[in-house]
Amino acid sequence: MKKILLICIFSLILTTSLIKNSTKEIEDKIFTSSENIRSLKMRFGDEMLEYNYLSSPQKIKEYQSQFFENELINIDITKIQKIILNEDNLEIINFVNKLKIDE
Repeated sequence: MKKILLICIFSLILTTSLIKNSTKEIEDKIFTSSENIRSLKMRFGDEMLEYNYLSSPQKIKEYQSQFFENELINIDITKIQKIILNEDNLEIINFVNKLKIDE
């Protein structure tokens, strides 16, 4: 009877320590992942702030007047073409296809 009781207590202690070790490893992985996510969120927030600030239409107009003065001009995007080299032949095609809307 004493042997069975000792074996049960020993097996409970052993399983408890195994479970504790495995949960500790899982907690460490969760902590590492959450730290990585936190740093990526901070970096993403900084990048989004920079993108939104620098690419706003007001900022672009401000930069144009500040740095380029009258050097920039507006063009129609449908007039942009690209050159493709096909077997020693140059082919010029429209970069953006015009949409035809039938009414």
